[in-house]
Amino acid sequence: MFGLGMPELLIILVIILIIFGAGKLPQIGRGLGQGIKNFREATTKKTEEIPPDTGDNKKETEKLDD
Repeated sequence: MFGLGMPELLIILVIILIIFGAGKLPQIGRGLGQGIKNFREATTKKTEEIPPDTGDNKKETEKLDD
């Protein structure tokens, strides 16, 4: 995972704990989880909204090129 081992991850966790405190960590985790969930929902909805290519676009662009 990005070349980070267990000691590096523990140091990062300790620094985050010192900066934000133990009380804020659940709120930060909840916010990150909701953000990731919203991002996934938005990306799946976006792919559902895009219609499949039927080949009509190629014909229209060929007409425009002429």
